[in-house]
Amino acid sequence: MIGLIGKKIGMTQVFAADNSQVGVTAIQAGPCPVLMVKDKNIQLGFDAAREKSLKKPQAGFFKKLNILPRKVIKDLSREANVEYKVGDELKVDLFAEGDFVDISGISLGKGFAGGMKRWHWKGGPRTHGSTSHRRVGSIGSSTTPGRVFRGHNMPGHMGVEKVTVQNLKVIRVDLANNILLIEGGVPGHKNGYLVITKAKKKAHKKAVLKK
Repeated sequence: MIGLIGKKIGMTQVFAADNSQVGVTAIQAGPCPVLMVKDKNIQLGFDAAREKSLKKPQAGFFKKLNILPRKVIKDLSREANVEYKVGDELKVDLFAEGDFVDISGISLGKGFAGGMKRWHWKGGPRTHGSTSHRRVGSIGSSTTPGRVFRGHNMPGHMGVEKVTVQNLKVIRVDLANNILLIEGGVPGHKNGYLVITKAKKKAHKKAVLKK
């Protein structure tokens, strides 16, 4: 499940071998230095940070490792039977064209939203004098249970949640510029941070060739 930390650059389009247009998202992925090696995980860093912007414990941590400070630190599951050392860099060559990946990020914020938009409520009656087309309506009963259940779907702030999109195809890999072109959209806004990992539910191109 090893992967990379990246930054969303934006969307564009490329042409496939059959001259069809493919909408892709450009992601700056890595290089990610290994900061710590654990039993089941490895800790990666991404995006250079100014030492002045770090707290003293954080600055001391990077100084001890002799690695330039990083803004983002994530723990990812390590691959079995692969040795990792502190200071090693993981780059986009971890993926190849035709591979499938899972991408996690923070979704766009949509502000305050009503129940119909946020939770896809059906809505109230639209005829016979009803005035409760999009309102919340009754959310509990007076006797049993006599309260509102915890976690009831209600209007509120929408978005800014961790979202994972699975089985996205890698269209191109630019080793020189550490760029991945991924088919389709990915969560988050421009310059938002992402975690790109190998797909859990779909076979990779390399695995298919071995068969």
